[in-house]
Amino acid sequence: MLERDTRRLFTPALRAELGAIAARAAALDADDSFPDEDVAGLAATGTLAMPFAGGEGATMDPDDLMETLRAIGHASLPLGRLFEGHVNAAALLRRYGTPRQREEAARRAQDGALFGVWNTEATDGVRLVRRGGGLELEGRKIFASGAGHVASPLITACDEAGDLLMVLLRLDGGLRADLSGWKAHGMRASASGSYSFSGLPVTPEDIIGGPGDYHRQPHFSAGAWRFCAVQLGGIERLVEEGRAFLRRHRRDGDPHQRARMGEAAIAAETARLWVERAARLAEAEETATEAGAAEDAVAYVYLTRCAVERSGLEVMEAVQRSIGLAAFLRPSPVERLCRDLATYLRQPAPDRMLCEGAAHVLGQERPLRELWR
Repeated sequence: MLERDTRRLFTPALRAELGAIAARAAALDADDSFPDEDVAGLAATGTLAMPFAGGEGATMDPDDLMETLRAIGHASLPLGRLFEGHVNAAALLRRYGTPRQREEAARRAQDGALFGVWNTEATDGVRLVRRGGGLELEGRKIFASGAGHVASPLITACDEAGDLLMVLLRLDGGLRADLSGWKAHGMRASASGSYSFSGLPVTPEDIIGGPGDYHRQPHFSAGAWRFCAVQLGGIERLVEEGRAFLRRHRRDGDPHQRARMGEAAIAAETARLWVERAARLAEAEETATEAGAAEDAVAYVYLTRCAVERSGLEVMEAVQRSIGLAAFLRPSPVERLCRDLATYLRQPAPDRMLCEGAAHVLGQERPLRELWR
């Protein structure tokens, strides 16, 4: 039986902090920025520590976690992206880490350390090599969110036998980070640059789990519901900003504007329903223990990714058409939100996710109404 943590992540303290986070978001929309104050706010409210609480195999309440990711994404999509990586690192440590590794990570998170998961590589992928009787890293990661700011990234690295391992590091600064290539359309404050690990020593205590654990299903694919929850928050915020604009300018009575906002509301609610169900399926005990349930959950999350992307694109179009040129002028919050959301929606392999989700549906004999029940 998996241990479900009963403490709440979406606390009144976090709810109060979200207003300040949202108010700072516009000022952080600049190259080379990072939401240090926002991360400190998450630490002060206990939000950074909570994902690391619990013993071996413990899981968080999916509804509570979804609401937290959604709410942070609503306030700031770049911060939501960073916190989602923090939660992913906690999930991997809780699943594959030793008691000592989990306890040390929990202490560091309690002290305000931001964790993350960095796995994207250029041609010089990260490797574990033996030098002078010990292990060192060689190579770099790219698109590493929070590069130079994340204190404890969990990275993937190949050993000399070619096996993929997870390594949890403790970094002491940003001298190895390179943000020069992160001149992004949106998500500027996520600081998603490259990071060189060459020469960093690794001890056996730094290695999390065993070979192949990082890609172990269903958790590797089903966990994608978490970034969908952050995106959902941004989608809902965009609908709200469009609604506020129309009201301010007394255009909310126009039937064409009402039609567009109705379509935007439908798209946002569609995304919410998919994400809510994906969270519950992905985090269900049966998903971790039964092959059929695992396959169902992975397929559902694949389709959720596609549904949320489509909803986001539909909402952006509806809100931009409703507002007109003003939606593209800085410092409109709509202009910034659309850039952040459009950038964040560019997750890898959307066509493959759609096809694999569809293949699962096509391969089932069960009625559709029973497929994910």
